[in-house]
Amino acid sequence: MTFRLAIIAPYPGLRETAAEVIREHETDWTASIELLTGDLGEGLEQAKNAVDKGAEVIISRGGTASLIARSLDVLLVEIEVNPIDILRALSKIENPLGPIGVIGFRNVIYGCEELSRVIGVPLQEIALDDEREAEEKIRTAARQGIRSVVGDAISIKSAVRLGMDAIMIESGKEAVYKAIREALRIAAIRRREQERAELITTLIASSTDALVAVDRQSCITLLNPLAETIFSTRASEVIGRPIGDILPDSRLPRVLESRRQEWGELERVNGRVLASKLTPILIRGEVAGALATYQDVTQVQRFEQSVRQKLYAKGLVARTQLADFITLSRSGLALLAKARQFAAVDSNVLITGESGTGKEMIAQGLHNLSRRAKGPFVAFNCAAVPENLLESELFGYEEGAFTGARRGGKIGLMELAHGGTLFMDEIGEMPLPLQARILRVIQEKEVMRIGGERIIPVDLRLLSATNENLMQMIETRRFRKDLYYRINVLRLHIPPLRERQEDIPLLVEHIMNRHQAMNPAIRGIAAKALQLLGRQDWPGNVRELESTLERALLLAQGNMLQEADIREALQLNAAAEVPVEAEAGGDALLDIEKSTIDRILREEKFNYSRAASRLGINRTTLWRKLKK
Repeated sequence: MTFRLAIIAPYPGLRETAAEVIREHETDWTASIELLTGDLGEGLEQAKNAVDKGAEVIISRGGTASLIARSLDVLLVEIEVNPIDILRALSKIENPLGPIGVIGFRNVIYGCEELSRVIGVPLQEIALDDEREAEEKIRTAARQGIRSVVGDAISIKSAVRLGMDAIMIESGKEAVYKAIREALRIAAIRRREQERAELITTLIASSTDALVAVDRQSCITLLNPLAETIFSTRASEVIGRPIGDILPDSRLPRVLESRRQEWGELERVNGRVLASKLTPILIRGEVAGALATYQDVTQVQRFEQSVRQKLYAKGLVARTQLADFITLSRSGLALLAKARQFAAVDSNVLITGESGTGKEMIAQGLHNLSRRAKGPFVAFNCAAVPENLLESELFGYEEGAFTGARRGGKIGLMELAHGGTLFMDEIGEMPLPLQARILRVIQEKEVMRIGGERIIPVDLRLLSATNENLMQMIETRRFRKDLYYRINVLRLHIPPLRERQEDIPLLVEHIMNRHQAMNPAIRGIAAKALQLLGRQDWPGNVRELESTLERALLLAQGNMLQEADIREALQLNAAAEVPVEAEAGGDALLDIEKSTIDRILREEKFNYSRAASRLGINRTTLWRKLKK
C-alpha cells in the first residue's frame, strides 16, 4: 500500500533537511513524498496543487501550516518545533544583551517561557496570529530593549530589516522524521476509513434486503436501491422526511421508543409480502436511530428451494438422524446421550470405533441436530481417494493450476462445507503433508485453492472418524499431534457390536424389514437362528450383520429364517462353531467380556478412565468386573 504525501517547506533549509531524512529512511515506509518550497501564500498554492495531484496528507510548519489548515479541507501534519530546535537557535546568539525574544506563530513558540526557567536564560515570547503583525510586534519588542531574537522565517526577515540580531529556528531531522511517520499513520487510518465506507456503501447498494434507516426523530436517513424499487420512490425525494410519508403504518417510531428489536412481522406493500426486522441503533446507550430490513417472502422461499435442490443434487445432505441409531444397550444409549449433548455446541468431534459400527450415521445425526442442520453436510473418505488427488479434492484449484486441471477450476470440499459440516472419515489415512494444511484451515478458518492467490474464509464444523489408534500413530510419527488435539476437542466412541449383543435382535428386525423386498415370503426369524447370530463375534459389526442377513434372505426357503439359513450365510458347520451354553451365555460370554476388557485396556495403555469410556461403563463398574 503506497501513500502519497507532500512536504511544503517554508524555507529552503527545511526542504534540504526533509530530503536528507527521506534518503536515510526510504526503506522504512512505502510512500511517494513530494518536496515543495513556499512560505505562507506561496506555500498554500503549492499545497493546493499537491492535493489536486492526489496528495493524501500535507506536511508543513509554522504559519504556512496554519494557513493551509484554515484554507484547505485536507489532512495536515505539522512539523513541530521542539525545545531542541529552539536551543539549537539560541546557541548561535553570542553575548546577548538583555532577554532574547522568541517570535513566531503560537504553534511554534508555545512553552518557551517554561524553557527559560529550565535553561536559566531570559526569554520573552512574542506570539503572532497573522503575518502582518510581525513587523509591528518586533518594533514593540525593540522598544522594550530586546536586541536579539529567534523565530520563524517571516519574523526573522522583519527583525533583520530592523537591525536586530536574528536567528531562525530550524526544524531538525528528528522533527521531520516524526512528522512523516505521523502523516503515514494518519494516511493509513484515512485509507482504512475510506475502504470501510466504500464497503458499507457497496453492501447497502447490493444488499438483497430492502434497507430503510431513520434518525431519532423518525426522519429517513437511508433508502437503498431495492427499497426504492419496493416502495416506488427515490431516496433523493424522501431523505429527511418522516417515515410515515412512505410507510404510514411503520413500526420504526415504536422501536425508537421501546429500544427493542422486532422481527418476523409480515407487511404487505405494493402487492408484495415483506418480512421485516426492525433494530434500534444505540450509541453509548442512547438511541441514535433505527434500521429496518425487508425481505420479499416469495423471493426467500424460491431461493431456499433452489439451494436445497442444489444441495440434494450434490448429495451434500445428511439423511440420517441420531434416532436412526438402533440400540437399547447401556453403552449405546450413553453414546446417544453424549452425541445429543455435543450437537448443541460447535466444537470439533472425533468419532472412533471399529469398521461397520456406524460412525457416519452418528456424524450425520450430529449435523442434523446442530444449528448447522440447514447447511451442507460434506462427507469425505480420506482412504477412498488417491493421495495425489486428496489435496485438490479438499482445497479445490484454480484454472491452469496443473496439467489436467479443468477449465474454470474447481471448488474444494471445504468451501462446499461452508456454513455446515465437513465429515472426514478414516482421517488416519491422511498424508502428513496434507495434515499441516488441514490444521491451518481449522485454526485460521480460511482456505486457499491450489494455484490460487486469494484467501477464502470458511465457516465449518469438522467431524472426524477413524478406526485406528491415533495416539499410536502419533508415537510412530504417522499423525500430527497438534492436528490430533484440534480434531479431538470432543470425542465419541462407538462400541462394537460384540459389546452390545443385546442390540442384535433389534438390528435383525430392522434389517429384515428394510430388505423384505428381497424375499417377500420371509415373515420372521426362528429363535435358534437369532441365538446363532447372537453368538457371533462380528468383526465387521453392523455392516457384517446386515450383509449376512441379506445373503440369508436370498438363500432362504419357506417363510422363516432358520438356523440352517444363517449357518449357510455365515459359511459355518457344526465343527467350526464354538459351542455355547444355552443359558444366559455361560462361560463363553464371560470369556468374551474378559478378552474385550483386556484388549481395550492394552489399547488405552491401562488408562482406566478412557477404557471405561470406550466400554460404555463407569470406572467403578470396570474395577468390579476386573476384580471378578
